[in-house]
Amino acid sequence: MSGFSAEWLSLRERYDGAARNAKVLDAVRRHFAGQTAIAVVDLACGTGSTVRTVGPYLPVRQSWLLVDNDLSLLARTSTLSQPPNLGVTARPVDLARDLELALDGPLDLVTASALLDLVSAEWLDRLIIEAAVRRLPIYAALTYDGRTVMQPAGSFDKEVLVGFNAHQRTDKGFGLALGPAAATRAIDRFEHFGYAVVQGRSDWVFGPEDRPIQEALFEGYAEVAALTTQMTAAEIGSWLAQRRYHLAEGRSHLRIGHVDMFAWPTANR
Repeated sequence: MSGFSAEWLSLRERYDGAARNAKVLDAVRRHFAGQTAIAVVDLACGTGSTVRTVGPYLPVRQSWLLVDNDLSLLARTSTLSQPPNLGVTARPVDLARDLELALDGPLDLVTASALLDLVSAEWLDRLIIEAAVRRLPIYAALTYDGRTVMQPAGSFDKEVLVGFNAHQRTDKGFGLALGPAAATRAIDRFEHFGYAVVQGRSDWVFGPEDRPIQEALFEGYAEVAALTTQMTAAEIGSWLAQRRYHLAEGRSHLRIGHVDMFAWPTANR
């Protein structure tokens, strides 16, 4: 379950790749360094960016199962398969209902990108328990953690961001979402269920040259502010105009906080 357009996923992919935490990726690489082949399931795969980004860190022979409930996004993954070393299978799965189906079969690793902040506490526990029963490591990247800095600072930034973070906690198809609390919650629950965890920040960092994605994000913030804040339409319009002015002047900088983590079951559990 992705809930994002192919255009948005394409726009963000290079920033996602640049943001991924090198220490966490290296932990993934080292964990599987002794293997010649690996089977991976990617949850809420979108158009397959995780395969493209993480594949180089894994054993050369790779079999990926890509699952999502968006058939149009799954169709775009068909260009990923490059035999004989990379096998890719796309499967439509409603992860809110049928998570267990995605984890069935021989697997070595579960991956998920920009997913954990969209799910509920109950669904997160379900994922970790199902993975723990199968003794599967999980690499979960780009979990939004609520840290956002806009520069130059402007009027109503705080109100807009409070409204956005409130919206992140609404139901995204998995029950009430963890939103900015997801990373902390996930690390705690992994450890509770007997996993060791390596984690690190994976912030998006945008400068004046990254105008299209900043524009898209500011528009999204404005749309959400109309739903979650007491701001008037005029105030939201003024805020958006101010952010666009900074973009046009080449002065806009934006940092959005994310966390990556790699969790694997310990030998004594």
